[in-house]
Amino acid sequence: MKDTPGVNWLYALPALALMALVNLLPIGETFRLAGEFGRLTTDVRVWPVLRTTLAFTVATVSLELLLGLAVALVLWRPFPGRGGVRACVLIPWALPTAVMAMAWRWIYNADYGVLGDILYRLGLSASPQIPWLADPTSAFWACVLADVWKTTPFMAILLMSGLASVPAELHEAAAIDGAGPVRRFFLVTLPLLKPTIAVAVIFRSIHAFGIFDLIYVLTGGGPGGRTQTMALYVYDTVFRYQELAYGCALTLVMTACLVLLAALLLLVGRAPESR
Repeated sequence: MKDTPGVNWLYALPALALMALVNLLPIGETFRLAGEFGRLTTDVRVWPVLRTTLAFTVATVSLELLLGLAVALVLWRPFPGRGGVRACVLIPWALPTAVMAMAWRWIYNADYGVLGDILYRLGLSASPQIPWLADPTSAFWACVLADVWKTTPFMAILLMSGLASVPAELHEAAAIDGAGPVRRFFLVTLPLLKPTIAVAVIFRSIHAFGIFDLIYVLTGGGPGGRTQTMALYVYDTVFRYQELAYGCALTLVMTACLVLLAALLLLVGRAPESR
């Protein structure tokens, strides 16, 4: 039977119509309800919140990329019990974010937290009572650490899929030419892994930019709004202060930022290929 493009689109039409109904209508409603765009220029909270969101995105994605690459390289090499270790590494990613955030909140507790007690026993702190979530700087990095712990396995999985596409013959040829493990990594593995790294960074950047549940449970955006992200600010605007029009405007701004971020990362990822 001859393949007809028009017939293929006809088969896909019901699914496309359903997707349009589910996705496009809410987006159109957001545009309809959005208002007070001029308030964005006078709202003193927008730019600090946006800076915090960008800083959180850059910090978490950078650390997750480095740690995920290290974990992927270790787990890619055969060793006894590798399957069990791989399964254990996935546990943080499999845990619900809210449950994981509650566990980290207990770890960071200023009165009976495990982290402060460990540092005190190691002689790295003068007191076991450390207010991790009460100080603006330490609260921000506490959120970063919790997110890195949870999401590094996801980054490692993506990078391991990229390692599977690297031909073993190239490593063998480089080894014959006298290249050591480090040089083979930078000359063979890393260049072939760049497309996978680009995809992983884009996925994680979009997710980190829209982070909500972890910070909502861990700090609620405090102290003093230091850990408040765009998603949390939109939530407070719409549900706490009942300002629907301005909340929709913030949502559109957040969506535009995500689109620009994804486009920028795509351009950066394709730049080496064009040279």
